Amino acid sequence: MDLHVRVVSQHPPGGRCTLYAAYAAVLNACLDARIEVVMSTERDAHGSGFPSLWVNGLPAQPADGVILMPADLCAILATTGLDGKALAGLAEALEAPLERMMESS
Repeated sequence: MDLHVRVVSQHPPGGRCTLYAAYAAVLNACLDARIEVVMSTERDAHGSGFPSLWVNGLPAQPADGVILMPADLCAILATTGLDGKALAGLAEALEAPLERMMESS
């Protein structure tokens, strides 16, 4: 599967920007996704500015409207054809960076 993940971040990255970059690293490690991190001065969460994470050209949208959770990423990955078994293991792997961010807050 060809998977491209783009993270739009501020510089220096803050909480969600750092989290989304960590999610991208997990997607690279687990799915061999191509990752790209771009810096932006435009604040447009989950749109064209920071913080946002795009999967194959589509912005991932958080269910709560605030922060992307592993389930949100799995939902957009399911639209790419990733099967349920792969998604189950991936959801668990994506929890680690989220837990690290929550512990540091």
